[in-house]
Amino acid sequence: MTTQTLAQSDVDACRELVARMRGELAKLFVGQEALVEGVIIAIVANGHVLVESLPGLGKTLLVKAVAKILGLKNNRIQFTPDLMPSDITGSHVFDLAERRFVFHQGPVFTQFLLADELNRAPAKTHAALLEVMQERQVTLDGRHHTLEAPFLVMATQNPVENEGTYNLPEAQLDRFLFKLVIAYPTAPEEERILGLFLAGSSPEAILRDQVVAAADTTRVVELQRLASLVTVDQAVVSYISALVRRTRGHPGLHLGASPRAGIAILAASRAAALCRGRTYVVPDDVTDVAIPAMRHRVMLSPEAEIEGRNSDGILQEVLKAVEVPRGISPQGAARSASANG
Repeated sequence: MTTQTLAQSDVDACRELVARMRGELAKLFVGQEALVEGVIIAIVANGHVLVESLPGLGKTLLVKAVAKILGLKNNRIQFTPDLMPSDITGSHVFDLAERRFVFHQGPVFTQFLLADELNRAPAKTHAALLEVMQERQVTLDGRHHTLEAPFLVMATQNPVENEGTYNLPEAQLDRFLFKLVIAYPTAPEEERILGLFLAGSSPEAILRDQVVAAADTTRVVELQRLASLVTVDQAVVSYISALVRRTRGHPGLHLGASPRAGIAILAASRAAALCRGRTYVVPDDVTDVAIPAMRHRVMLSPEAEIEGRNSDGILQEVLKAVEVPRGISPQGAARSASANG
């Protein structure tokens, strides 16, 4: 079996494409560099993304902008308490002319799906997305309907303290490669936002008139293929395993990260290395993606909740407690198996 290697020319082309994607998002978003970087890494890693923020911070706008920049077919589902599973996947409808039941595809049959305010729908509706997100297919009446590649879900949710929201089931959360959080802008950033508004530039107008597609289906699929060829040293693999295992039994956590969290970190680390112009993963790639990949996969202990702690703070402690491997080089990196979250 021939082992494929990643050419530096391919890496340079990927880095240039990612830079164009960043540039298009920068037309619309003030600050939020970590958020934009997280979204791009997740796309390259072929992973789904959950974006959380309070209302008014631009999470829906972000997802709509990413859909346009990727140049993929896209649909939007607005989640509400009365949304039914068939409203997502589709259903069989009796065709009077043909005198038989015909399958009508739901909005999930697309390449880029915006699941807006996901946690406003009950658990039975979320269940319709489990197979779709994990296996990229829909099963109805014993028949499998495969989705067109690439298939990416970007979901938004409001914090659970908001009225009318539900906690997402653990199985649903585990399908997301990353959970990204949009914070309030800094004072200079907020002043710049107000300045743009005074100048007559609305976000919707910028998205419509200035943001253009930087990629297409072929380019996105190629990015994801090349990310799977990024080499990973065994020391980095051991480092990822140590981080994940350290969350289990931590006094501040009732539930530690699962092996799928390690796979998510590995896939995202490869994507991060490719986006940064390298053919191999370094520990900094791992530490940059570890918290977004694990924050939704761990559960605080009751004592930690009473103390007002959060998962990000505890995961920071885990990162500090695990020794970082040194001396990683392209010569020492050994390709591991392709890992997709």
